[in-house]
Amino acid sequence: MKREYYSNSISSFLTADPEYVLGQLLINDAFETTDLQKNAWKREICILQTELASFPDGEIAFEYTIPRIGHRIDVVCIISGIIFLLEYKVGDREYKKSAEDQVMDYALDLKYFHEVSNERYLVPISVPTEALAVENRLQVMEDKICEVLYCNKENIGLTIKSVLAEIQDSPLKMDEWLNSRYAPTPTIIEAAQAMYRNHSVDDIKRNDAANLAETTDAIGRITDAIGRIIDKCKEQRRKAICFITGVPGAGKTLAGLNIANARHQFEADEHAVFLSGNGPLVDVLQAALAKDRAAREGITVSEASRQTKAFIQIIHKFRDEALTTENPPVEKVAIFDEAQRAWNKSSLTDFMKRKKGVPDFNRSEPEFLIEIMDRHTDWATIVCLVGGGQEIYTGEAGIEDWFCALRSNYPDWDIYLSDKMTDSEYIGTSSIDQLLDGRTYTVESSLHLGVSLRSFRSEKLASFTKALLDNCPEEAAEIYKVLNKTYPIYLTRDFAQAKSWVKTKARGTERYGLLASSEGKRLRGEGIWVPSEINHVGWFLNGKDNVDSSYYLEVAASEFKVQGLEVDYALLAWDADLRRNNDNFDFFRFRGTCWNHINIKQRQKYLKNAYRVLLTRARQGLIIYVPRGVDKTNDPSRDRTLYDGIFNYLIQCGIRKLAE
Repeated sequence: MKREYYSNSISSFLTADPEYVLGQLLINDAFETTDLQKNAWKREICILQTELASFPDGEIAFEYTIPRIGHRIDVVCIISGIIFLLEYKVGDREYKKSAEDQVMDYALDLKYFHEVSNERYLVPISVPTEALAVENRLQVMEDKICEVLYCNKENIGLTIKSVLAEIQDSPLKMDEWLNSRYAPTPTIIEAAQAMYRNHSVDDIKRNDAANLAETTDAIGRITDAIGRIIDKCKEQRRKAICFITGVPGAGKTLAGLNIANARHQFEADEHAVFLSGNGPLVDVLQAALAKDRAAREGITVSEASRQTKAFIQIIHKFRDEALTTENPPVEKVAIFDEAQRAWNKSSLTDFMKRKKGVPDFNRSEPEFLIEIMDRHTDWATIVCLVGGGQEIYTGEAGIEDWFCALRSNYPDWDIYLSDKMTDSEYIGTSSIDQLLDGRTYTVESSLHLGVSLRSFRSEKLASFTKALLDNCPEEAAEIYKVLNKTYPIYLTRDFAQAKSWVKTKARGTERYGLLASSEGKRLRGEGIWVPSEINHVGWFLNGKDNVDSSYYLEVAASEFKVQGLEVDYALLAWDADLRRNNDNFDFFRFRGTCWNHINIKQRQKYLKNAYRVLLTRARQGLIIYVPRGVDKTNDPSRDRTLYDGIFNYLIQCGIRKLAE
């Protein structure tokens, strides 16, 4: 299937019958073309047959489809090796920021993920046809993407001439460009949308580019392995539980969505559901899926929302519904995201007594969830997605409670483990054999994701973060030398400078946002608010014109709101809750008027994991802001020595200070 609707040399395009070109566009359009679109194409063809008359040696393509999610570039022209991207707004009389962002997004997608475009000049052009002419000044950024130029129907040719007078490149054939390998790295939101349209992870992957291919291949292997286990359960009327591990940002959620999508087969009585205890993640994904489906199918968002909630659910609602009946759920396959965050026995028992009026409840969440799926008399499969070092709430059990439940009460369940389950990040100081008390299990090496997909610029972010938080500054500094070449991380003590950095780095609709620990209470003295509740759906999905969006950098999102989600560039404000003391980390929470030391080891672990989550949220780059603090006599809670210790340690870890 061709990615473009029409392509040809410009010389052939100039002499072609406009009706023939239009016919090619209509033939290759997979959708029912509206009259509005037909008329827009007619105008584009007419305008370009006039404006491109001076460039017969160039080549042209209409409606090039970017594989990631199916966005289409109106027109691509390759002239003297320069790639021009034209976004038309037929009939518009003004240059809108939304159109500028749109065509810049196309340029960024090509630069990051399209092999041939990677080293080429890309010139994005916004063309509202009826707008007044404006003066353009060519500005080429360091990655060879030009700032957006503005044209109307009468000066496209002149603008292209002016560009060619300033920059040159080697020849490039359109066929080579069209057939180039393409490897988009979707956000979790984009990936969920693609899969919900009945695509698989293979539809998102397009080539063998570095970490993307490794990750998508690994997800494919996981899906195949889980598929074989499900099929075995069905054939042999057995029940199985599978544990999938992965580093932060490795695509565990994506793997779970892929499995749910692949095994959501109503006709085969094989209902699958993706369950997560991460409320913000579920809310954002459900909202994004509903919005996308409503737009595609012409239905209301509320109607679409009802449909999407069957595919992705909050785990607590699934759990609480099971309290009202002893019948098995309709789902035979349950995928539990972030299984290490399931509630322990004391937390869930207390919750059930206080909130649900169940006085005799006495089980951990893992035990109860297994019991729910065990109600099936024939077969069932549980898939647990496990992240290491990501427990951030009091009462989160880690993975040990799953093994305890299996050991004590479910001897007939088959157990499949990733070969990385023995790592301390997953099971602490215990051993698998101890936790299972001799139960047999099967090790599947394919059930591990070892490369970060989130940070498509570098798979080294996870290892850098681990070294930093494990108090290994020399190791962190060595990793940083390599990491910073492709994934910029900088340090500053100037909040205004930090905000300027993320705004400058992000182009088009690339999302940036302010992050901080939930315990970062004294950031308030720096003008940074870390509320316990934010509009997380709006924070992640709203555009630049909405004050609730992350773009405003006014409301900091904590680890509780961003875990499992991501931004392109992050500004992390580091407070004195996680500080340095005698060359090691020390742990505090602010209560009343002062910092109180955290003595409980588990709570210390939660705080360190909070920063692990925050440090790994950005796909493309991160700036860390450490306040300067004040004199202790003025405010002991913001004593500058506390912040100096943090800043100096991050310098030890190799992080470069942003030039002031």
